[in-house]
Amino acid sequence: MLQAFREYIKSADLFGQSDRILLAVSGGVDSIAMVRLFKDAGIDFGIAHSNFGLRADESDGDENFVKDLAFQFGVPFFVKHFNTKHFAAEHKISIQMAARDLRYAWFDEIMNENGFSFVATAHHLDDQAETFFINLLRGTGISGMHGILPKQGRIIRPLMFTTREKIMAFALDENLAWREDRSNKSRKYLRNKLRLDILSELRKINPVFSYKLNESIAHLRDVETIYHNHIIGVTADLVQETPEGVLISIDWIYEYQPHATYLFELLKPYNFAYPVVKEIVRSIDTFSGKTFYSPTHRLLRDRENFIIQPLTELKTCPVTGEVVHLEKNITTLDHPVSLCIQQTDKISDLPMGKSFIACLDEDKLKFPLVVRKWEKGDWFIPLGLKGKKKLSDFFIDQKISVADKEKTWLLVSGDDIVWVIGKRIDNRFRITSKTRKAYVVTSVDDSIEEAPAACGCSLLFG
Repeated sequence: MLQAFREYIKSADLFGQSDRILLAVSGGVDSIAMVRLFKDAGIDFGIAHSNFGLRADESDGDENFVKDLAFQFGVPFFVKHFNTKHFAAEHKISIQMAARDLRYAWFDEIMNENGFSFVATAHHLDDQAETFFINLLRGTGISGMHGILPKQGRIIRPLMFTTREKIMAFALDENLAWREDRSNKSRKYLRNKLRLDILSELRKINPVFSYKLNESIAHLRDVETIYHNHIIGVTADLVQETPEGVLISIDWIYEYQPHATYLFELLKPYNFAYPVVKEIVRSIDTFSGKTFYSPTHRLLRDRENFIIQPLTELKTCPVTGEVVHLEKNITTLDHPVSLCIQQTDKISDLPMGKSFIACLDEDKLKFPLVVRKWEKGDWFIPLGLKGKKKLSDFFIDQKISVADKEKTWLLVSGDDIVWVIGKRIDNRFRITSKTRKAYVVTSVDDSIEEAPAACGCSLLFG
């Protein structure tokens, strides 16, 4: 066992001779066997024990047992008590997940403060099999099929070369003492049920089942590497980061099969679940405007792109009901849209024909004007036309994206839309031969975008 232990550390490149290793020791047979192997191998190590307070006196008994073991071997001992149930309730996670998060955060603290290079856990090949089937039942996809990695960051698993049966045999041969956790016999936990009812039957069929499964998992890891390298290439080609959000071209979906699998991988960084991804794929053949949500992001199905935006950014956007009043003497507006305003009687000098400048007949305006978001049912008479047009139809005709529609503001006089800011004025408020004084409004952001050499009101009158 000791020889196999040493060979595995070397072949898996777990750590070097000069590294100090922190052992996570519960007191069970696996972790006690790991301590003995580290001691016999002459490796510099310390022991950390997490007391989660979940089994009353038994938890305290485990702590004292591990503390005595550390004293017996003359190695540093670290212990911490956790209020695991409170942490789980506060963060709305399971007890098992809470215990994992708490102990690994604590392990990092110990390593950073005491010069340990890695923390070692006592996972072995049977744990590997259990984890594989848990992920299989949960439908985690190929990323869940790679099982427990021998080395993951600063976490190492030096017993991943052997099984529970061989660890038990080693412990008995070496007359080791350990603590039994009665919860390991409870079938209310999925991992225990798999170990006691399912995997035990598979080992009856094939006594070396755990080893064979480990070989298959190693192959799946290689397949996963090839798969992810391909996805990285696809992501570089299809995913574009822009100021309005992350864009994924819809056209590509017809070129990559299976659609849902590709899209699931591309959307994985944004936490979209597979059932939601399938709904997104179905939306491709429908009209634009549909929205989908993950716990952290929103996806808009626009005409040409999927647009992904963090929910945190959306929460800071101006709400539809926000309005700002513009009195007649106001010359600038910074929020919610940047406007520069001038009044002039030099009608012949006006910069006509620019979508980001509204040249309006001041006598036709009712002050105060209002700046607001567009709403369903809004209509106006676009410059150059005589009939009404719904804003929703205008957006379609102009091929304005869903994201741009959300950012569109209106300049309103009384009940009439004067200007779809940055896009088109209303024909009723245009400059005519009868205009005596012009009210000229420049959308500063749009002017910079469309005419980089100019800025805001400097476009007017030289």
